[in-house]
Amino acid sequence: MAPSSSAESDVPDVPDPPGPRAVRVDVVLPCLDEAAALPWVLERIPAGWRALVVDNGSTDGSADIARALGATVVTEPRRGFGAACHAGLTASDADVVCFCDCDASLDPGLLRPFVRRVTDGAADLVVGRRRPQGRGAWPPHARAGNLALARMLRRRTGVRLHDLGPMRAARREELLGLGLTDRRSGYPLQMVVRAADAGWRIEERDVPYLPREGKSKVTGTWRGTWHAVRDMRAVFAEAPRAACAEGGSRVPGGAL
Repeated sequence: MAPSSSAESDVPDVPDPPGPRAVRVDVVLPCLDEAAALPWVLERIPAGWRALVVDNGSTDGSADIARALGATVVTEPRRGFGAACHAGLTASDADVVCFCDCDASLDPGLLRPFVRRVTDGAADLVVGRRRPQGRGAWPPHARAGNLALARMLRRRTGVRLHDLGPMRAARREELLGLGLTDRRSGYPLQMVVRAADAGWRIEERDVPYLPREGKSKVTGTWRGTWHAVRDMRAVFAEAPRAACAEGGSRVPGGAL
């Protein structure tokens, strides 16, 4: 009986082509004395995402708590909300970078649809519109100031946002291309202004806003509020940037 033959036996095994690479996501969490809030925040980071806790001079053991809970800790000695946010951005090597406060006022799990809009190519920057939940979640003077800033933003850029909140998501490389320079309270505003100048598609999504743990370093004091107003006025005083300046232009429909 002749030995059986098969065309398959003469073809070497070839592995299946690899599937698409999973999108890497980092969540930047600027942190100044947030020991009480960190467990609640970090347990809500979506599975597979990395938490980058940027310690901005904490004296309550926040950095040690963050490490013990599995977060990556970045140290930024220069004080300022923008300094902490930008240190996290430059430390990231992910495809998409999210930002979220570390005071338990915002649930980082709510960032999932933000990232989905970015990775689907439907938006370039997604910003959370805070919806206060309960008394004390958002002081009236801070809410009024935010509304005034949103109106000024609309006049300056044409972008219709109701809130310049800290929860947001965008592609890391494009964020770096914006050349952000503010290292204080104007950082979130400058991000939106420069993204608008670069032609980005900016979306807003409602997010519940809870009473924070501890006292706000910005709106919780008159001094902090004054510094925030000063920083944001400086951002509005900047000359509009060209859409392609420093590589900050949008890549239409760019997918990861």
